[in-house]
Amino acid sequence: MTSSSGSLKLEIHTDDKTPGKWSVPLGDESFRRFLSGGGGSEKAVFGEGSLFSPFLFGKYFDPSDAFPLWEFEAEVLLASLRSLGHCRVDWSQTDQAYVLKSDLPVVGKNNVQVYVDVSGKVMEISGQWNNNKKTAVNGDWRSGRWWEHGYVRRLELPGDADSKNSEVFLSNNEDCSFLEIRIPKINSKSKF
Repeated sequence: MTSSSGSLKLEIHTDDKTPGKWSVPLGDESFRRFLSGGGGSEKAVFGEGSLFSPFLFGKYFDPSDAFPLWEFEAEVLLASLRSLGHCRVDWSQTDQAYVLKSDLPVVGKNNVQVYVDVSGKVMEISGQWNNNKKTAVNGDWRSGRWWEHGYVRRLELPGDADSKNSEVFLSNNEDCSFLEIRIPKINSKSKF
Protein backbone atom coordinates (compact mmCIF):
# COMPACT_ATOMS: atom_id res chain seq x y z
CA MET A 1 0.00 0.00 0.00
CA THR A 2 1.39 3.43 -0.83
CA SER A 3 0.44 6.79 0.56
CA SER A 4 -0.39 9.76 -1.60
CA SER A 5 3.20 11.00 -1.24
CA GLY A 6 4.54 7.82 -2.88
CA SER A 7 5.75 6.29 0.36
CA LEU A 8 5.12 2.68 1.19
CA LYS A 9 3.03 2.19 4.32
CA LEU A 10 4.59 -0.56 6.43
CA GLU A 11 2.76 -2.94 8.70
CA ILE A 12 3.48 -2.66 12.40
CA HIS A 13 3.88 -6.14 13.83
CA THR A 14 2.79 -7.11 17.34
CA ASP A 15 3.18 -10.86 17.29
CA ASP A 16 6.95 -11.39 17.45
CA LYS A 17 7.62 -14.40 19.64
CA THR A 18 11.32 -14.83 18.82
CA PRO A 19 13.03 -16.42 21.82
CA GLY A 20 16.15 -14.65 23.02
CA LYS A 21 15.73 -11.72 20.68
CA TRP A 22 18.25 -8.95 21.49
CA SER A 23 19.56 -11.03 24.42
CA VAL A 24 23.19 -10.50 23.45
CA PRO A 25 24.07 -6.94 24.49
CA LEU A 26 26.26 -4.80 22.28
CA GLY A 27 28.94 -3.43 24.61
CA ASP A 28 30.99 -0.32 23.96
CA GLU A 29 34.29 -2.18 23.36
CA SER A 30 32.64 -4.87 21.22
CA PHE A 31 31.06 -2.18 19.09
CA ARG A 32 34.32 -0.26 18.64
CA ARG A 33 36.15 -3.45 17.56
CA PHE A 34 33.32 -4.39 15.20
CA LEU A 35 33.17 -0.96 13.58
CA SER A 36 36.95 -0.58 13.24
CA GLY A 37 37.20 -3.98 11.53
CA GLY A 38 34.26 -3.34 9.25
CA GLY A 39 33.90 -1.73 5.88
CA GLY A 40 31.52 0.71 4.28
CA SER A 41 28.35 -1.23 5.07
CA GLU A 42 29.01 -1.26 8.81
CA LYS A 43 29.73 2.46 8.81
CA ALA A 44 26.61 3.17 6.73
CA VAL A 45 24.45 1.28 9.22
CA PHE A 46 26.05 2.29 12.54
CA GLY A 47 27.97 5.46 11.64
CA GLU A 48 27.76 8.86 13.20
CA GLY A 49 24.26 10.33 13.11
CA SER A 50 22.50 7.07 12.23
CA LEU A 51 19.35 6.10 14.13
CA PHE A 52 21.09 2.78 14.84
CA SER A 53 24.39 4.19 16.12
CA PRO A 54 25.05 3.44 19.79
CA PHE A 55 26.52 6.96 20.05
CA LEU A 56 23.48 8.77 18.62
CA PHE A 57 22.59 10.32 21.97
CA GLY A 58 26.05 11.70 22.77
CA LYS A 59 27.30 8.80 24.85
CA TYR A 60 27.22 5.04 24.39
CA PHE A 61 23.75 3.45 24.58
CA ASP A 62 23.06 -0.10 23.31
CA PRO A 63 20.39 0.32 20.60
CA SER A 64 18.81 -3.00 21.64
CA ASP A 65 17.88 -1.43 25.01
CA ALA A 66 14.69 0.65 24.98
CA PHE A 67 15.39 4.40 25.07
CA PRO A 68 12.81 7.01 26.20
CA LEU A 69 13.33 9.15 23.08
CA TRP A 70 10.43 11.56 23.49
CA GLU A 71 11.52 12.54 27.01
CA PHE A 72 14.33 14.49 25.36
CA GLU A 73 14.39 17.41 22.96
CA ALA A 74 16.01 16.53 19.64
CA GLU A 75 17.64 19.98 19.49
CA VAL A 76 19.52 19.27 22.73
CA LEU A 77 20.45 15.62 22.22
CA LEU A 78 21.49 16.03 18.58
CA ALA A 79 23.13 19.48 18.82
CA SER A 80 26.72 18.29 18.31
CA LEU A 81 25.79 16.02 15.39
CA ARG A 82 23.81 18.79 13.73
CA SER A 83 26.65 21.28 14.13
CA LEU A 84 28.91 18.84 12.24
CA GLY A 85 26.26 18.08 9.60
CA HIS A 86 26.17 14.39 10.59
CA CYS A 87 22.58 14.08 11.80
CA ARG A 88 20.31 11.69 9.88
CA VAL A 89 17.46 11.48 12.40
CA ASP A 90 14.91 13.80 14.02
CA TRP A 91 11.93 13.48 16.31
CA SER A 92 9.27 15.83 17.58
CA GLN A 93 5.82 15.96 19.06
CA THR A 94 2.72 18.02 18.42
CA ASP A 95 -0.56 18.19 20.32
CA GLN A 96 -1.74 15.28 18.16
CA ALA A 97 1.25 12.95 17.70
CA TYR A 98 4.83 11.87 18.23
CA VAL A 99 6.91 11.80 15.04
CA LEU A 100 10.23 10.13 14.22
CA LYS A 101 11.99 10.71 10.89
CA SER A 102 15.21 9.04 9.85
CA ASP A 103 17.37 8.19 6.89
CA LEU A 104 17.93 4.45 6.70
CA PRO A 105 21.06 2.67 5.61
CA VAL A 106 20.93 1.39 2.05
CA VAL A 107 22.90 -1.85 2.23
CA GLY A 108 21.64 -5.11 0.81
CA LYS A 109 17.90 -5.26 0.47
CA ASN A 110 15.98 -2.87 2.66
CA ASN A 111 13.83 -5.09 4.83
CA VAL A 112 13.05 -2.77 7.69
CA GLN A 113 10.42 -4.01 10.11
CA VAL A 114 8.63 -2.28 12.95
CA TYR A 115 7.32 -4.10 16.01
CA VAL A 116 5.40 -2.93 19.05
CA ASP A 117 5.41 -5.17 22.08
CA VAL A 118 2.14 -6.62 23.33
CA SER A 119 1.86 -4.01 26.09
CA GLY A 120 2.26 -1.18 23.56
CA LYS A 121 5.13 0.31 25.56
CA VAL A 122 8.15 -0.38 23.32
CA MET A 123 8.55 0.08 19.57
CA GLU A 124 11.47 -1.46 17.73
CA ILE A 125 12.79 -0.67 14.29
CA SER A 126 15.04 -3.36 12.84
CA GLY A 127 16.35 -4.77 9.61
CA GLN A 128 18.95 -7.12 8.27
CA TRP A 129 21.91 -5.67 6.40
CA ASN A 130 24.18 -8.73 6.11
CA ASN A 131 22.70 -12.02 4.92
CA ASN A 132 26.10 -13.65 4.36
CA LYS A 133 27.14 -14.45 7.92
CA LYS A 134 26.05 -17.54 9.83
CA THR A 135 23.10 -16.78 12.09
CA ALA A 136 22.43 -17.85 15.68
CA VAL A 137 21.76 -21.45 16.67
CA ASN A 138 17.98 -21.00 16.40
CA GLY A 139 18.40 -19.52 12.91
CA ASP A 140 17.26 -16.02 13.87
CA TRP A 141 19.91 -13.33 13.43
CA ARG A 142 18.39 -11.28 16.28
CA SER A 143 19.23 -13.94 18.89
CA GLY A 144 23.02 -13.85 18.68
CA ARG A 145 25.56 -11.19 17.79
CA TRP A 146 22.80 -9.32 15.98
CA TRP A 147 24.94 -6.32 14.95
CA GLU A 148 26.89 -8.59 12.57
CA HIS A 149 23.66 -9.23 10.66
CA GLY A 150 21.30 -6.33 11.20
CA TYR A 151 20.37 -3.23 13.11
CA VAL A 152 17.83 -2.26 15.75
CA ARG A 153 16.66 0.76 17.69
CA ARG A 154 14.20 0.11 20.50
CA LEU A 155 12.20 3.06 21.82
CA GLU A 156 10.09 3.44 24.93
CA LEU A 157 6.76 4.95 23.97
CA PRO A 158 5.29 7.77 26.07
CA GLY A 159 2.35 6.91 28.33
CA ASP A 160 -0.13 8.74 26.10
CA ALA A 161 1.08 7.13 22.85
CA ASP A 162 -1.59 5.28 20.89
CA SER A 163 0.59 2.50 19.46
CA LYS A 164 -2.41 0.69 17.93
CA ASN A 165 -3.06 3.58 15.54
CA SER A 166 0.57 4.33 14.68
CA GLU A 167 1.66 4.57 11.06
CA VAL A 168 5.02 3.85 9.47
CA PHE A 169 6.04 5.00 6.00
CA LEU A 170 9.12 4.09 3.97
CA SER A 171 10.23 5.95 0.87
CA ASN A 172 13.14 4.91 -1.31
CA ASN A 173 15.29 6.37 -4.00
CA GLU A 174 18.56 5.06 -5.37
CA ASP A 175 20.70 6.96 -2.83
CA CYS A 176 18.77 6.54 0.40
CA SER A 177 15.68 5.34 2.17
CA PHE A 178 13.62 7.47 4.51
CA LEU A 179 11.51 6.24 7.43
CA GLU A 180 8.72 8.22 9.07
CA ILE A 181 6.81 6.99 12.11
CA ARG A 182 3.70 8.77 13.36
CA ILE A 183 2.31 7.79 16.75
CA PRO A 184 -0.93 9.57 17.69
CA LYS A 185 -1.58 10.69 21.23
CA ILE A 186 -4.46 8.90 22.96
CA ASN A 187 -6.44 12.02 23.85
CA SER A 188 -5.85 13.77 20.54
CA LYS A 189 -9.00 14.81 18.65
CA SER A 190 -7.44 14.80 15.18
CA LYS A 191 -5.45 11.98 13.63
CA PHE A 192 -2.30 13.90 12.58
